[in-house]
Amino acid sequence: MIVLSSAYAALIAVLLYAAVSKARDLAGFAADIAGYRLIPQRLTVVAAVAVVVAELAAAGLLIAPPTRRWGALLAAALFAVFLAAMASVLWRGLSVGCGCFGDHGLVGAATMTRTGLLAVLAVMAAVAGPSPFTLVHLLLGAAYLALTFLPARLIQAVERGRAGPRPGTRWDVTPPAAALTSERPGILYALIGPTCGVCSAMLPAFVAVERVDVVLVSAAEEGQVRDYLAAQGVGLPLVIDAGVFDRHGIPWPPYAVLTDRRGVVLAAGGAAEPAALDDLLAHVPSGPDRTRT
Repeated sequence: MIVLSSAYAALIAVLLYAAVSKARDLAGFAADIAGYRLIPQRLTVVAAVAVVVAELAAAGLLIAPPTRRWGALLAAALFAVFLAAMASVLWRGLSVGCGCFGDHGLVGAATMTRTGLLAVLAVMAAVAGPSPFTLVHLLLGAAYLALTFLPARLIQAVERGRAGPRPGTRWDVTPPAAALTSERPGILYALIGPTCGVCSAMLPAFVAVERVDVVLVSAAEEGQVRDYLAAQGVGLPLVIDAGVFDRHGIPWPPYAVLTDRRGVVLAAGGAAEPAALDDLLAHVPSGPDRTRT
């Protein structure tokens, strides 16, 4: 039974960390909830507060043996709701920040796997019920944490390894001629979608790029994308390419491809946060490329 009952220690750590992380950036968490498009915009802050309170409540109930089963059941319910919301996002083809631990990593196989394993831990703790604390609980709880988060990390590593164009290959999207500035040494292609909540959050970062020319690329219908960009107040050049994601093995937006002015890929990767964009821009050549004809 100790194998089951030790799950509560891992759950307490996860729930407390998740609640505190979300509370530190409640507005950002509410924005992630809005990206799921499951509740009205006006209720997203209320929902964000409710989730944080529920996570803290579940952790508190798990601490005391007499209420441990109730805490485990509440945690299981939370994880079930999270799983259902993520599944709906993937089914609708949206690109949404998970909001799971206060970060803005995108919903995908990794987040689904992690949340599913956390739900299993909650069920284990509910089945075990109350038991006095021992050092073995703490050690097994730490092991459960590793077994829960490691598969998600491995999935993320595999996805990063398979996705997107490789440096040194030719990028086959042709930018509008008027979009290019001869003094700049490269071109940043920012792949976006009008239903992508994280894309909306990243648009100001794309607009702020000055070291290279920036071209937006989307696979969606042109009128829809232009209306979306107009609503966001963004006037960057746009290329519509319906097959760009499938052709290059890119899983979802926002994604960025940095090329030299001849169209040779210098770097590529997910661009769900400004830090990731900065990493890509570190590959910008030091001066303008004069070889373009």
